[in-house]
Amino acid sequence: MQDEWSARADAAEEAVASRHLRRLWGLPGTTLGVVAWPAVKRERLFVSWHYWWQAHLIDCAVDALERDPTPRRRRRIVKLARSHRLRNITGWTNDYYDDMAWLGIALERAQRTHLIDNRNAVQTLESQLFDAWDPDGGGLPWRKGSDFYNAPANGPAGIILARTGKLWRAQATADWIDDTLLDENTGLVIDGIHRGGEAERVIYSYCQGVVLGLETELAVRLGAPRHRGRIHRLIDAVDEHLAPGGVIRGGGGGDGGLFNGILARYLALTAVMLPWEDHDDIRAREIAAQIVLTSAEAAWENRLQIEGQPLFGADWGKQARLPGLGRNIAAFTGGTVRSSDIPERDLSVQLGGWMLMEAAHAVSAAGYPRR
Repeated sequence: MQDEWSARADAAEEAVASRHLRRLWGLPGTTLGVVAWPAVKRERLFVSWHYWWQAHLIDCAVDALERDPTPRRRRRIVKLARSHRLRNITGWTNDYYDDMAWLGIALERAQRTHLIDNRNAVQTLESQLFDAWDPDGGGLPWRKGSDFYNAPANGPAGIILARTGKLWRAQATADWIDDTLLDENTGLVIDGIHRGGEAERVIYSYCQGVVLGLETELAVRLGAPRHRGRIHRLIDAVDEHLAPGGVIRGGGGGDGGLFNGILARYLALTAVMLPWEDHDDIRAREIAAQIVLTSAEAAWENRLQIEGQPLFGADWGKQARLPGLGRNIAAFTGGTVRSSDIPERDLSVQLGGWMLMEAAHAVSAAGYPRR
C-alpha cells in the first residue's frame, strides 16, 4: 500500500500544482497558490490573500519533498517562501498568531529536514509567538489586541516552540490547554476562552490535531508520562466523536477546508512518532493510523477525476462536487475566510485532500496497517 499511497499523494500534489500554482504578479522566481479553481480575476491577480492557506501550501510541499526528494520540489519550496514574503508586503509577520505559527512550522520543517535556509524567518516568527505569552493567565491570544485565547493559536505555537528548543514554554502551553480548554463531557478540546472567562465551546477538528501534535512533540522530547496519557485520551475522543465509521466527519470550505486535513496530519505524526512504552501507546498509535487510512480511502473513492487529476470533496465521506464560480465565492470577513458556494472550489479544500494523502503515505510507510 505504501506505493499506492505515494502515487495518490503524487496525484494530489500535481492537481494542486496545475490548477493553483502561478507566478506572483508575473515575477520570475516566484510561485504562489491561487486561492480558488476556477478563479475570478482578483484571485488570479493575488488580490485575495489568505496567509495561513499559503503556509499550509508550503507545509504540503515539504511533505512531498520528504516523500520523494527532487530538485524541482526543493525549488518549489524556495519559491513559495520567497513569494509568501513578497505578497505579505510587511515581511513575514501579520496580526494573527495562528497564521504566524503555521508559517513558522512549515519553514522550520523545510530548514530542519532539507536545509532550506529560513533562519531569519523562523527566528522572527518564533519571537512573535514567544513574546505573546500572557504571564497572568497563560496562553497567547488569537491575534494582536484580542482577548480571545484559543487552541488554533496555542497548539501550533507550542509545536514550533517545541521544535526550536523552547520546551518549557511549549510544555506550559500544553498544560494551559489541558487545564483550560478541555471539554469534560467528550474529552475533546474546545475552541477557546475569553480573558474574562467566557468560553467558546464549539468543537473543531483541527483543535484536536494541533493538541495531538504538541503533546506528541513533548512526549518524544521530554518523556513526561502526562503527555502520553493526554494523547491516549484525546485519540479515544476523536475516534468516538469525530470519526464515525473511521472517517473524519464533516468538512466545509473556506478556512474550514483545512481543518480535517490538519487533524489527519497530526494523527499521522502521533502514529509514527509516539514512543512505545506500553499497550496504551500501541493502541493509540494504531487507532490514529487507522483513522487516517480509512479517511484517505474514503476521500479517494469520493473524489472527482478531472482531466486525469483528482478533485477532493469538502466532506470526505460524500461524493465531491464539480465547482463553478457561483454567486458567492470565498472571501475574508471578520478574521476568517467563508466558503465558496461549492466548497470544492477553494484551495483550502484541495490542500486538505493533499494533506490527507501525504498523511496516509506517512503511516503506510511506517508499516500500517499492522499485519
